[in-house]
Formats: sequence, structure tokens, C-alpha cells
Amino acid sequence: MKKIFPIETYIVTVTISFALIFSACQREPEWEQLFNGENLENWDKFLGSSLGPDFDDLAEAATIEEVFSVVEDNGINVIRISGVINGSLATKESFENYHLRLVFRWGDEVYSRRNSGLLYHSFGDFGVAFGTWMPNIEFQMMHQSLGDNYLMENTTIETEAVWDEEIDRWVFTPGAERVQFGEHANGRHVVKNPDNEKPLGEWNTIELYCFGRIAVHVVNGETVMVNHNTGTYENGEIWPLVSGKIQIQSEGAELFVKSVEIKPLEGIPADILP
Repeated sequence: MKKIFPIETYIVTVTISFALIFSACQREPEWEQLFNGENLENWDKFLGSSLGPDFDDLAEAATIEEVFSVVEDNGINVIRISGVINGSLATKESFENYHLRLVFRWGDEVYSRRNSGLLYHSFGDFGVAFGTWMPNIEFQMMHQSLGDNYLMENTTIETEAVWDEEIDRWVFTPGAERVQFGEHANGRHVVKNPDNEKPLGEWNTIELYCFGRIAVHVVNGETVMVNHNTGTYENGEIWPLVSGKIQIQSEGAELFVKSVEIKPLEGIPADILP
């Protein structure tokens, strides 16, 4: 016997179907693991300049396998970067419009100082910047400077910042006038605000949101830097810089990276902007 459903039941069924389809379309993009947990085969590696004259012997003895390796830490595999020489661990791919998340902590071995960086919008050849890195915009990972900007080569940004006479530095200040930075204007360095780094030995989570010409630095859940109009300065003109490879530095101390993951971004989330 053929069943006849009332029109109300049909409407509810169609509405639910459309809701399920819409929900599936709106599903959050999944994270892509840039560190596969086993090896570094999907990364390029480069050893560059010595940490300084006092460290030339370390630089001469350094090998790719010793500087960049995968080791076990409390039952899980992590990336170990020795820091004995300036070096770059770089993605083979370039990325645009993304949310990147990296979890790291410092080890016990220190040579010059606890210094590293997440270098984004990287382009060109290894060795161009300080004899080691591709040109880039740096999300500073140095101890006590986590979240700062540093601009390598001809990269440039605009950031809301105020000059702090006490520390002799520009400091990110939400609501202030935007200031242009780069080799051609006001220098390469902008200090994060606030300081949200965890004590030595603890894991820090840093997040980078890049969409169009905006880049936001987040440290342990708190926004510490917002950059606008990312670009390069060439022959008196500024050209947009919206994509590039990701580099992680070897630069003076032992560093452990638990995870590096990335996913597409359709805009800067309003809740991370100060």
C-alpha cells in the first residue's frame, strides 16, 4: 500500500537535507601536517654562515643530519634543530592565505643565544639573507622576543607602532598610526606587544594568520603583532608580497619542534584582531 506523507513532513525533510548540505559545505578545513612525525623528507635543508668567529670550528664540523633531525621526546617524535650553525629548514612548497600553527620549546644546549625564527613569505635563494636564509618576513622566536617582527633583505610592512624611548625601539601599539618598516624606512625591527612567552623548558604555541597583505602573529593564544601591506621594496616602489615558503631557523641554540601544521584561510578572524 502506498503511503502518503503530509506536506509538513515533506517540508521538514527538505529543510533538514538542505541544512545538512550547508553544514557540510561550511565545515572547518582540516590541518595539513607539515611535519609528518617521522622524518624531514618534505623539507629542504641548508647550512649557511657561522654563528660568529668564536664558532667557526662548530660550523666547519656541522652536517645537515646533525643540525636537522627527528628525535624522540617523552614518547613522541619531534624535530630537533641543534643551533650550532646558521641554517634553514624550509618547506618545499609556497603558501598563500593560511593559518599556520607551530609548537616548540628550547633545549639545554646554547652556543651564542636562544635565537630562531619562523620566516614567512620566503622567496628566492638560500644564502641571500645573512649568508643563510631566503629573503622573508620574520615571526621572531628568540627567547624574550617571541612575536617580534624582523624584516630580511628588501621586505617591508606597515604596522601600528609607537617609538619607545626607554628601549630605543618601535613597539606594536594597536590603535596607533601605521608606520612603514624596512631597509628604506624606520628600520627592520618592531617589538611585540604584549609579551606572552612561556618560561624556558615549556612548550610555546605560535600561530601565524596570513591573508592577502595582512599577517598576524599570535603567541600562546594572544595576538602580539598585526602587519599590513606586506611587500618588497624595489627601485623606489613597493610591490605586494602575499605568499612564499616557510623557513625555521637554526641560529644559536637547541630547539625542539613538536608540530607544524597549516590550513587554508578565507579571511582574518575578527576575534584575533585587537
